[in-house]
Amino acid sequence: MRKAGIVYALACLFALCVPMLGIYPIFMMKLLCFAMFACAFNLLLGFSGMLSFGHAAFFGTAAYATAWLVTSHGWGTVPAILAGVTVAAALGLGIGMIAIRRRGIYFAMVTLALAQLVYFVCLEAPFTGGENGLQDVPRGSLFGVLALKSDVAMYYIVLAVFAAVFVLIRRIVHSPFGQVLKAIRDNEPRAISLGYDINRYKLLAFVLSATLSGLAGSLKTLVLGFTTLSDVLQANSGEVILMTLLGGSGTFFGPVIGAALIVTLQEYLSDIVGGWVTVIIGGVFVACVLAFRRGIVGELAALRFRRPRRPIQP
Repeated sequence: MRKAGIVYALACLFALCVPMLGIYPIFMMKLLCFAMFACAFNLLLGFSGMLSFGHAAFFGTAAYATAWLVTSHGWGTVPAILAGVTVAAALGLGIGMIAIRRRGIYFAMVTLALAQLVYFVCLEAPFTGGENGLQDVPRGSLFGVLALKSDVAMYYIVLAVFAAVFVLIRRIVHSPFGQVLKAIRDNEPRAISLGYDINRYKLLAFVLSATLSGLAGSLKTLVLGFTTLSDVLQANSGEVILMTLLGGSGTFFGPVIGAALIVTLQEYLSDIVGGWVTVIIGGVFVACVLAFRRGIVGELAALRFRRPRRPIQP
């Protein structure tokens, strides 16, 4: 626990000092948004045992809703974000009520099919901009007091939201509700025999994950100033799965590490190797799966527990 506290303290110190270290704020904000997305997905996969192939639907619909309300209707930043999150939660409720009736690969296929439906709606709907998406999305201000045009100001807002989401997920997992989710993940028949309404717990976990994913999508749109079909594309769902598994499913810090690794590779290698960056990321994933089956953070945690203790000297 003491070592984990030190790691968290160092991570917080680094995050607070990012603008003073000369790191590009846009890059860090994008990283935090995808780390938030991965943490939300990990709540579903790592702690509830449900693999969704369509989480980009929640990320993207919230992004589109926020961008559309800001650009076409002049909504403020906070109301537009809340509206985007509400849309993601409602969509999560609708998809979840259908998907949780199935298990395993069938659950994953249902989420994939419904996410593809959302993609085609975003492609054909008149208010989404089609293949061009929605451009020039203004950041506005926070409650009309703090202007968010500055990258530094926007960075600290995104950092604060990410920290709040991270703490919220930890609190959910350590709550009685989270313990039931882990029981369902580990042994669903036993959870049923104990009298738990597992469909209700799974649906609530699905909606929570969709809601937090939508929050990440709304913030990403304001940070970058646009949203496109790539936000609801199946490849985006694949990337968040990759981030979670690479960092360590079922760990708190694993998705953050995975998101940092993937976003960094995409940003800094795309200009050097072009489209080959996808091949490189795939190779990194294969290598990590072979060497770190529990993910980077999961293997480090397991190594700590496997470390032999020194015998007590007489």
